[in-house]
Amino acid sequence: MKTGKDKNKPDSEEHVDKHENVEGQTVTEEQETIPADHQMPDVPTDTLSKTEEELSEMKDKYLRLFSDFENFRRRTSKERLELMKSGGEDVMTALLPVMDDLDRAKMAMENATDVDAVKEGLELVFGKLASILQQKGLKPMDAKGQPFDADLHDAITQTPAGDEMKGKVVDEIEKGYYLNDKVIRFAKVVIGA
Repeated sequence: MKTGKDKNKPDSEEHVDKHENVEGQTVTEEQETIPADHQMPDVPTDTLSKTEEELSEMKDKYLRLFSDFENFRRRTSKERLELMKSGGEDVMTALLPVMDDLDRAKMAMENATDVDAVKEGLELVFGKLASILQQKGLKPMDAKGQPFDADLHDAITQTPAGDEMKGKVVDEIEKGYYLNDKVIRFAKVVIGA
């Protein structure tokens, strides 16, 4: 059994890597020499140690930078989660007085004999709610009589209308709203045909 040698060659023949050099002569690896101008220059040990020291410093700076970035990423991720959890806190805090007013209106309706007084109270609470929501950036959409716009309106149905109302919003089923100039709810409308 042949071991350590090529199985296709006879036992007596040893394998020698041969190739042609630049001049076209066939040489073995043992015969090939590196020209003097291509040999590695002797590097002083103090330059080598300085280079190793600089490399070590660069690795340390890289690890510190990487660590700082990972800490920043974790911190911002945690802050984003906390913001999502408590993002509406200021709106909810602003709405608490409205909830208090609604509770008082509910209690007043149980014993009320004057419907007009209850109606006035509810209108005041509604006005207060609308004011708070406007302060937070909520703005109602004015759709009735406007040309139909698919970016703002959600058409529920069409109804026959005169020539002046063709392609326009005839009726508003559900009001649409903007939050800081971004549509957060499309107006559900009836279009004139």
